[in-house]
Amino acid sequence: MSTSPIPEAPTGSHEHLLHRISDELAASFDGVFGPEMVERYVFESYTALARTAKVRTYLPIITRRFARDRLSALAHAEGKRPSGVPEVLFVCVQNAGRSQMAAALLKDLTRGSINVRSAGSMPAEHLDGNVVTAMQEIGLDLGEEFPKPLTDDVVRAADVVITMGCGDTCPIYPGKKYEDWQISDPATMDLDGVRTVREVLTTRVRNLASTLVTVP
Repeated sequence: MSTSPIPEAPTGSHEHLLHRISDELAASFDGVFGPEMVERYVFESYTALARTAKVRTYLPIITRRFARDRLSALAHAEGKRPSGVPEVLFVCVQNAGRSQMAAALLKDLTRGSINVRSAGSMPAEHLDGNVVTAMQEIGLDLGEEFPKPLTDDVVRAADVVITMGCGDTCPIYPGKKYEDWQISDPATMDLDGVRTVREVLTTRVRNLASTLVTVP
């Protein structure tokens, strides 16, 4: 939910790639969403990600992932393609530290028994380097992750929404569980500080998981 100016529409090779991505996703969601809606989601997702991207070489690749996840969230929220598992959304400001760490920890702990997403109210350009290092130390690779803007569809899909320092920017829907975790922002910390945040999140995530599924 950034206030940055909307960048120019994709041109040239990117526009061509986005049409190809739209066709691919339209086939994946055939019978769920029409091709026009899928294409709109793809181009909107590209625009949202482009707001913070300084280098746009890989934008179509991450656009595909972002648009697919948003469409899956919407399909679940509307009951058209339910995931069949609990849905958890972690939200912080930049989606470059706390929410990414929590999402990775919960995914690793529950191994597919919970569907996990993360987003940022004002997403950064890339993940914090110390965060990536601290997670690598425990065997979790965030190398392919990227900050994602907070969108209405992922909130609607969630059963549990965990916010961390993003205030009241997250939409409130009835029937969902909301928690606000008071977790320090690793953006201003050295590696030792980020390790401390990681351990705090590990405990919080394990406790959360135990309320939703059987934790190994």
